[in-house]
Amino acid sequence: MAGGFCLDPRLAGDSVLVADGPLSQLRLMDDARFPWLVLVPRLPGAEEWLDLDGDAQRLLLAEINLAGRALRSLGPVHKLNIGALGNIVRQLHVHVVSRREGDAAWPGPVWGSGPRQPYADAARVALVSSLRKGLEDPGR
Repeated sequence: MAGGFCLDPRLAGDSVLVADGPLSQLRLMDDARFPWLVLVPRLPGAEEWLDLDGDAQRLLLAEINLAGRALRSLGPVHKLNIGALGNIVRQLHVHVVSRREGDAAWPGPVWGSGPRQPYADAARVALVSSLRKGLEDPGR
């Protein structure tokens, strides 16, 4: 599956790897304002949901659900925003964003809500560790 897969440089520069799932890379967007995950299917040339066959679509949906549960394990979530836009980065990727009332963009979208605020190194490492634990035990 991974043969020919190449992560878009913009996604690589704006996020860090959390885990590799059966289909997708799970990545943390490096913006401390929002707990924000991105799933990137390791399928060369995939730009749209419709580029995936039924089995891959079901697998990606399961990974989206797991990512949402991992975000919920971190603390209060008032709304999970899930979307695949691809207007700037054409490579298929799905955003799963934990929203809290009063966050930096509430109630608007996170896109274009100001400059990204990268995590401090220690905070990023701790968050990735917590997310990995949430993936191992999504019911906690």
